Amino acid sequence: MLLARILSLSLAVTAMLATSVGAQDRPAFEDLLAAGEFGPAAAAAQGQNDPATRDQMLAQLAAAQAQSGARPAAFATSYGIGSDQVRGDVVRGFRDMPFGGGPEADFTQLIQLIQSTIAPTSWAEVGGPGSIEEFRSGVTVDTSGLLSRLAVQDDASLVALRRQATAVQLTSHSAAASALPKTDPRRTSPLRKISLRRLEQEVQLRAAEGLPPDDAQQCLAGLTRMQYVFFYPEEKDIVLAGPAGEWRPDAEGRLVNVANGLPVMHLDDLVVVLRNAFDGEGKFGCSITPTQDGLKAAKEVGEKWSAAPLKPGQKDRWLGEMRDALGKQDITVDGIDPRTRTALAIVEADYRMKCVGMGLEKGVLGVQSYFDHIDPAHPPKFDVLRWWFTLNYQHLTSTPERDAFELIGPGARILSENERLNDQGERIHTGQSNAPTQQFADDFTKHFAAISAKYPVYGELRNIFDLAVVAALIKQQDIAELYGWQMTHFGPKGDYQPWLGQAPKQVETIVNSRTLSDRGRTIVAGVSGGVSCDPRSLVEPSAIQKDDYGLMAGERRHRQPGTLPRGVWWWD
Repeated sequence: MLLARILSLSLAVTAMLATSVGAQDRPAFEDLLAAGEFGPAAAAAQGQNDPATRDQMLAQLAAAQAQSGARPAAFATSYGIGSDQVRGDVVRGFRDMPFGGGPEADFTQLIQLIQSTIAPTSWAEVGGPGSIEEFRSGVTVDTSGLLSRLAVQDDASLVALRRQATAVQLTSHSAAASALPKTDPRRTSPLRKISLRRLEQEVQLRAAEGLPPDDAQQCLAGLTRMQYVFFYPEEKDIVLAGPAGEWRPDAEGRLVNVANGLPVMHLDDLVVVLRNAFDGEGKFGCSITPTQDGLKAAKEVGEKWSAAPLKPGQKDRWLGEMRDALGKQDITVDGIDPRTRTALAIVEADYRMKCVGMGLEKGVLGVQSYFDHIDPAHPPKFDVLRWWFTLNYQHLTSTPERDAFELIGPGARILSENERLNDQGERIHTGQSNAPTQQFADDFTKHFAAISAKYPVYGELRNIFDLAVVAALIKQQDIAELYGWQMTHFGPKGDYQPWLGQAPKQVETIVNSRTLSDRGRTIVAGVSGGVSCDPRSLVEPSAIQKDDYGLMAGERRHRQPGTLPRGVWWWD
């Protein structure tokens, strides 16, 4: 079976060569392959002036090397194939071939052993919430789709632990960072550059060997922000650039930069937003909303208890009835697969922002809850507060040649609205916010950097927004078409498989109350909203400002990707 597959690949490539390789070259090249003279065959292929002919000959050579069991040589030859499509076809043929080595690792029995001995009824295979896959975040999703906050230490302990860990890491980091070799992705860099096409090729070749992306590839070489996007028409390459450095898991298991605690970017997020930009509508988001039936029931509970101020000891009973009436809130994800880490990250950011707004999680200096902004003399009625994340970039700046772009702005902000309820529990958009609702949104936006340092999930959201802007820019500039980038691994029809978990569908209701001491009245508020990411207007040519200082052009000229050796996909 294996031999038949390789022979089929070789015959297909031979058929292509028949129309492109000269009558004298083809028999000589094929004779060299048949004789196992791979070195001279490679030289013959490299000597071809026509790129398409050269790629086809290299593809046939790689297939012949694979057939002979020369695994390293086959992958080395694949490096030289310039066409994404031809290289993709070749490496896909290698994917399931256990050639040139011992048997591949099979973890099936180990997984089965773990699942049969450790809480056997808790695993997803038997209907429980447990999964043996790993995802680093502050929430979990069970098999019914119910999202829950992971049990962590109290806020003060969590912050102290994070600061302690960071201080310890900084002590060693500051002394050791400069000693790291320049080829170490954990080395701190004010501006790290990543070749997107080289990264795709490296990840694709690892996949052909049955290997996942390595740590550096998964973390985009430690990038913590996307600052620049450089285009190189002469080399047909796209380069992403931003600050980077060593990473570690924080107290919640999220990967963050050792020096500043900012979360690193993720390859999965890059692939998800690229596919959304090229094969979707170019926008995506999520929402967490109370159900209509729940809101109707909650309004009835509020009216029942509104006749008189609550008596001592009645508050917990009243709030319990209100929570029971509201029930669970629905989670929806639009534009991207809800099972991806990208979807779970934006849902978690939305959920936890609402917890801060409702006073269920502590904010930072300058960010108080909705209830802290209420004027006791004018308490609001029961309504639905709506807060949602959206983009917050001033603009993109570019060189006059449109070959370098800079993202300007903090990345994310919160918008707000108060929604009215009718007797059926339907939410009626007003387009307006009362003072407490607007104040929380404004404060959260103003102190976004500080609250992201405390809760890195918001930095992850901002990173996803950065990547979405980059993807939209690549699409708007038509770079894939101009550069012949066929996106065989990262694109919409590519082979790369992002992590997929359980899609979040519901969450316990996000509601809280506050007793106004001067009147003895208790108020309650429910909350809705979500995340809305639509970067398309930001990358329109009319919205991009021109850089007249030449700084970006200078950064772009510094060590272009064509000067790098084979296998290198990032540099400082």
